[in-house]
Amino acid sequence: MLYAIGDLHLSVNLPKKMDVFGGAWENYEQKISRSLSELLPEDTLLLCGDTSWGMNLSQSLPDFLFLKECPAKKLLLKGNHDYFWDTEAKMSRFWSENSLHNFSILHNNAFLHQSAAICGTRGWFYEEEKGSGQDEKMINREVIRLRASLDAGRRLTDGELIVFLHYPPLYNGYRCRPILDVLHEYQVRRCYYGHLHGHSRMRATEGEHQGIVYRLISADHLNFRPLAVNLGLIGGDLQ
Repeated sequence: MLYAIGDLHLSVNLPKKMDVFGGAWENYEQKISRSLSELLPEDTLLLCGDTSWGMNLSQSLPDFLFLKECPAKKLLLKGNHDYFWDTEAKMSRFWSENSLHNFSILHNNAFLHQSAAICGTRGWFYEEEKGSGQDEKMINREVIRLRASLDAGRRLTDGELIVFLHYPPLYNGYRCRPILDVLHEYQVRRCYYGHLHGHSRMRATEGEHQGIVYRLISADHLNFRPLAVNLGLIGGDLQ
């Protein structure tokens, strides 16, 4: 089974905790631990960005060890707070050196799950804009990465291409048109994303929009339980 969740914001050995936001975030790491322990070794868990508060791989090690207790295969997507993120070679070597053998990154590549391809990239968001030139440069880079992932997915299967982003491509009137254009070009039928928390979740785009089903999967939105992605029914996991 394929599961997905974003924005765990783990901070096992660091003082930066999310409990300060109260509400759903109280004892959030215990909630995460309980829900992830229910997954099986044959499952795949897509972590949709903002996984750890660690500033580098060494600081994030306790969080990866925390996730190691989840028996599923773990695929990590980059979020805007994943400061630990490094090259695929360095991350893979670090995980191997620390006996973290079921971790991989989703970055310029794709993974086959049954007949579907898991594709994705971080994306871009209006709140990150630093001027039109910088904004255009970053969006173009993310478009290239998304295309690379979708092309890799097409090489893996003739089946469905499922896209995961960290940033929402649609939000409260905002449209990241270059990302949306790629989704439509590759005939993507569903897109999952994170990043939104608290009251911002109320303005999230969910359900079908111009032929694509969107779903917010940030941890507090899912009550810290990963979403089961139903490969047999488009939109079935929205119910």
